[in-house]
Amino acid sequence: MNNKRWYDQEPTVSLAVSLIKNSKHNIQIECAQLIKNKAQDYGVVLQSNLLGAFNYVLNRWYDTEEQLAEAFGYLKEADDETRKQIAIEIIGFLEKAETIQNET
Repeated sequence: MNNKRWYDQEPTVSLAVSLIKNSKHNIQIECAQLIKNKAQDYGVVLQSNLLGAFNYVLNRWYDTEEQLAEAFGYLKEADDETRKQIAIEIIGFLEKAETIQNET
């Protein structure tokens, strides 16, 4: 059974993506920026035609928002270890965001 989505192949990444998906829009956008920044810090480079490829079909939930699509492009381009490290940081960010929201 090798038909898993690219982000479901590693449990930590899968959890991070699921948490992003279930977050409010403004938190999703903050996560997108965090993913992009962290990926660039790790030296991940998007292929120049990757974003153009998103325009042909918008089937995925994150394709409807350009910032999310770009962030997921970076995440997908990252090697497995980098992807997992970014996912851990996203989970931590979302935990803090959830705590702050619950306090208000």
